[in-house]
Amino acid sequence: MDFGLPKERTSLKIPPALGEEVQEGRVALTPQGVRELVARGHRVYVERGAGERAGFPDAAYEEAGASLVSREEAFGRGEVVLKVARPTLHELALLRPGATLMGFLHLAVAETGLLEAMAEKGLSAIGYELMGEGPRRPILKAMSEIAGRMAPQIAGRLLEAPLGPGMLLSGLPGIPPADVVVLGAGTLGRAAARAFLGAGASVYLLDKELSALEEASREAPGAITALITQSRLERYVAFADVLVGAVAVPGERAPVLLSRELLARMRRGSVLLDFAIDQGGVAETSRPGIYQELGVTHFCLPNVPALVPRTASHALTATLLPFLLQVEDDPLKVPALRQGAYLLLGQKGGHLE
Repeated sequence: MDFGLPKERTSLKIPPALGEEVQEGRVALTPQGVRELVARGHRVYVERGAGERAGFPDAAYEEAGASLVSREEAFGRGEVVLKVARPTLHELALLRPGATLMGFLHLAVAETGLLEAMAEKGLSAIGYELMGEGPRRPILKAMSEIAGRMAPQIAGRLLEAPLGPGMLLSGLPGIPPADVVVLGAGTLGRAAARAFLGAGASVYLLDKELSALEEASREAPGAITALITQSRLERYVAFADVLVGAVAVPGERAPVLLSRELLARMRRGSVLLDFAIDQGGVAETSRPGIYQELGVTHFCLPNVPALVPRTASHALTATLLPFLLQVEDDPLKVPALRQGAYLLLGQKGGHLE
C-alpha cells in the first residue's frame, strides 16, 4: 500500500516565561519504522522536513527507502495517511477520496464541520487513542505514560516565580513539600503519582474505582489513595498546590469534575495540570493554552508528549508499527485498527453512534 507521512504544523501560543509557542514535532514513524514497512513491499511518501523537529533528517528517511515529496503529495498519494494531530479542514481537502486517515483524532471534541467533511469525502478515520485489542490501547498508554512522567517538571516550573508562588516541589528539612492531588488512577495518573513521589512531593490519588486504586497502591506505595466523592473533592482541592486532571473515557468527552466554584477555593498561585484537555478537560475553566484564571495557573496543553517529540516519536512507532505490519491491502482488515475506527468509508463507527 501507499503510506503518506506529512509534517505536522499545529502550534499553541504559551506565556513568554515558558517560550513563545509549542509546535507539534512528533512524527508517526521514525526512519526505522519506515524501513520495516518498505521491507514488506509498501511505499512510503514522507513530506520533506516531517521528522526534523524530532531529530530525524530527510536523509535518514531516504536511506530507509522512503520517497521525499511535497505536502500535497504526502496527503494525496497516501492510501493510508499517518498523522499525529487531528487534521485541519485544509489538510482534509488534500486527501484522496476514500483514504484512511490515522492520528490522535479525539473526534468527540472536534471543531464543527470536521467530522462532516471527513464523511463527505468517504474517509476511514482511525484514532490512535482507540486502537488496540479489547481494553488494551498501547498507543494511548505510551503517550499517557510520557505525559505522567513529565508532570513534575511542568508543575515545578509553574510553581516557580514569577508565574507561581515560588515553591519547591520537594520542600526542605523543616519545610513541607508541595501537596499534589491527582484525579484519576489510570496509566497517566499512576505515572504522575510515581513521578511526583520521586520528586519529593506529597501525593494524593483519587479515583472512582477501588480496583484502580489498589493497582496504584502497588505501583506508587507512597501515595495516599481515596475514592472520589464530592465532599473529598471539595476537601482535597482546597489544600492542593498542584491538581492533576488525569480522568478520561476513551472516545468520549472527559467528565467535568471541577466547577468554577470549586477551583475558586484553591490557593492563589496553585497549579492545575489538565491532561484531559485533549478530550475537553476536567474543569469548567479549562480551554487549550496556559493561563491564569481564578488565581490558578491552568496548564491545558493538548498533546503534552509533543514537548518531547523525539522520545514520543520513538514510542509512537514502537506501539503503532506492529499493527501496520499486519496490513496487506486494507488496514480495516486488521482488528486492532478497525477497533479504532470513528468512520468506515464515511460511515460512523461505534464510537460515534
